[in-house]
Amino acid sequence: MKQSIRMCLLLPLLAASLSCNGQEYVSNRPAKEDRLFVSEAVDTKIDETTAQLKNKKLAWMFANCMPNTLDTTVHPNGEGDTFVYTGDIAAMWLRDSGAQVWTYLRFINEDDALRRMIAGVILRQFRCIIMDPYANAFYKEPDKVGEWAKDYTAMKPGIHERKWEIDSHCYPIRLAYQYWKISGDDTIFGDEWLQSIQLTLQTFREQQRKSGVGPYKFMRYTTRPFDTVGNDGKGSPVKPVGLIASAFRPSDDATILQFLVPSNFFAVTSLRKAAEILTEVNHRDDLAKQCTELALEVETALKKYATYDHPEFGTIYAYEVDGFGNRLFMDDANVPSLLAMPYLGDVAIDDPIYQNTRRLVWSDSNPYFFKGTAGEGIGGPHIGYDMAWPMSIIMKALTSTDDAEIKQCVEMLIRTDGGTGFMHESFDVNDATHFTRKWFAWVNGLFGELIMKLIDDGKLELLNSIDAK
Repeated sequence: MKQSIRMCLLLPLLAASLSCNGQEYVSNRPAKEDRLFVSEAVDTKIDETTAQLKNKKLAWMFANCMPNTLDTTVHPNGEGDTFVYTGDIAAMWLRDSGAQVWTYLRFINEDDALRRMIAGVILRQFRCIIMDPYANAFYKEPDKVGEWAKDYTAMKPGIHERKWEIDSHCYPIRLAYQYWKISGDDTIFGDEWLQSIQLTLQTFREQQRKSGVGPYKFMRYTTRPFDTVGNDGKGSPVKPVGLIASAFRPSDDATILQFLVPSNFFAVTSLRKAAEILTEVNHRDDLAKQCTELALEVETALKKYATYDHPEFGTIYAYEVDGFGNRLFMDDANVPSLLAMPYLGDVAIDDPIYQNTRRLVWSDSNPYFFKGTAGEGIGGPHIGYDMAWPMSIIMKALTSTDDAEIKQCVEMLIRTDGGTGFMHESFDVNDATHFTRKWFAWVNGLFGELIMKLIDDGKLELLNSIDAK
């Protein structure tokens, strides 16, 4: 399913093409009649942006990547319901789907069909949480039984995978909040929203482990140790200090120490967004108070337990802790990550602890930082040694204030597409034609988001100074 691929794609002959120095860049988008969702506002933005970019390969990659979620993964399922595949896996992750359509929020006031489609994603996410607040990925068909049905956990039809990850609750809140702020539409915050946020509060409290380990257990018969959870499915012990345990990381790999620091930061900001919605839209001060109190408790615990005075980098954030004093120093490419915390709004970009942490995670002091002749970046145990994730390079650029660093990141992204015109899950740092997942919509959209943000920030000249091929 996530098999490595060594290939050079043959590009389909479509109408749109770009050329430079004899190199023809033919669009990799499906023909318009074959696209799952068409937005004129998005297509107009693609035309405007590619016309501004002098580097034709960059323009080609932007035009392929930015609309990839709309072109290939969006499945409207009636009014108020949109199902979004993650790409080459026909299931909807709460995390991935929330990140995939995020790229298009800027267009919802120009395109009402797009607005309604994204509203349908949000409502589907609420229903997924109501179906099972511990699951991370779901099927479109409510009665479908999938490949992980024999996992040792409380599986049920309609669930693709039941890995408990804090961010599965945070991404829907983030998406719904931003949708509301941009569109002014509060109709999504009805009974399903109230049920889902109450389940979020319940689940977060259960996973603070104050009254035992809670109801969740997970084990899988597998040869991959990061695909299962030890101690009879309960994970490594944690001391109940106010933090929230997460059995799995956003990579879908099991945590080692269950207090996953970047996900706890994400929970704090998400709970505060939820509290604002509950106050202003639902007039449920009781639920809003529960959210703000829990956010404060987690934030206080992060300040006490999540930092460490590193002998080389100064005070930093650990990646995982357990409340007993044990800490894990690393970062994973998947978001939320330590590197991505300012992108999600969880810490200030000039926070000195974050800046110290950022230097550590983009260095050989991070065991999952890989550097080779083709490129460099953060990976993770999900794929393993020497496989950097383009997502980490994009996040480095999105959290940078250094033009030279940003330019280096964009150049690396152009060089490591493996000749396909798309981003991938990971690539071999010594051979970018060796990559995993040729169809991974989240990172494609994230690349489009990066290019649009750089232009919005006045960095078109920087982009046009790039000559990487």
